Amino acid sequence: MSIHPLPRRTFVAAALLAAGLQATVSRAQIKPERTRLNLAVDGEAALCHLPLTIADQLGFFKAEGLDVEINDLVGGARSPVALPGSVSDVFAGAFENTIHSQAKGQMLQSIVLQGRAPQIALGISTHNMPYYQALADLRGKKIGVAALGAPSHMVANVVLARAGVSPNEVHFVGIGSSGGALWALRSGQIDAICNTDPIMGMLEQKSDIRIVSDTRTLKGALHVFGGAMPAACIYAPLEFVRKYPNTVQALTNAIVHALKWLQTAGPSDIVKVVPESYFLGDRAAYLAAFNMAREAISPDGLLPEAGPQTALTALGSFDPQVKAARIDLGKTYTNDFARRAKERFRA
Repeated sequence: MSIHPLPRRTFVAAALLAAGLQATVSRAQIKPERTRLNLAVDGEAALCHLPLTIADQLGFFKAEGLDVEINDLVGGARSPVALPGSVSDVFAGAFENTIHSQAKGQMLQSIVLQGRAPQIALGISTHNMPYYQALADLRGKKIGVAALGAPSHMVANVVLARAGVSPNEVHFVGIGSSGGALWALRSGQIDAICNTDPIMGMLEQKSDIRIVSDTRTLKGALHVFGGAMPAACIYAPLEFVRKYPNTVQALTNAIVHALKWLQTAGPSDIVKVVPESYFLGDRAAYLAAFNMAREAISPDGLLPEAGPQTALTALGSFDPQVKAARIDLGKTYTNDFARRAKERFRA
């Protein structure tokens, strides 16, 4: 008797039904103070935000009694922060945004971790720089990043600083984190690129770039930062976290549920859930990048206690404003919500 795989629509519908069956139990446990939320994300198609995509696509937010509207800042807009007048309640972005914001007098707090490595790589154009030998060769060159101020910009600055190259010795260009980034490199508009997967994996597979620094693995991130480096997370204004603890717990539950699901998900599962447009026309390259990214995905949503100091040291190596500020790292994150979610889902 042959067993045929479920069609994509059937698979998702079944998963949504399962999530729905859990909804009554979830709401009995906690009742969110707010059920409608607006969440801003810095390019949801990037693999570093895969847990968010899974939570949304499989109905895990709804299972927690939440109606979450995701505002995807497509095109590499600067990582989302709680600017005055912002319509967003919560944000999906790099952990270092909590430090940047505090240095400017604004308190943001990470509530659940998506990635325990930045999942960003720096690659040299094999066409524009065929004779590249060292990072010093990038002086005067154009380096494409998702956006100025984005995590890819931060990683590039840290890597260059370690090599003695200051930010003002190169030219950073915002190129987004989708198809436009591929075009910018392949058309010769930039000499190097620092970006996320699946972009970097696609360029690497076609030999368009030579990877010279890689934080897509835990070993690579440790080499670049010298310690555990928290990356993509869900964060919110500290005032919001304190005012709506049940809502924050529900949100965290959904993300940790997604992290649990990803622990056993295979390529066929990913194909059935992730929107086709996220593959950028190359499903095989996306799945290869996913396999590489597995270990960088947080298993339980907990932020490592040494992580905030690692991030602060990295930012201070090139950002004078952060270096001069008195940062209270204890206010940049909390593991309280993730611990409860971990226990509930046995993540």
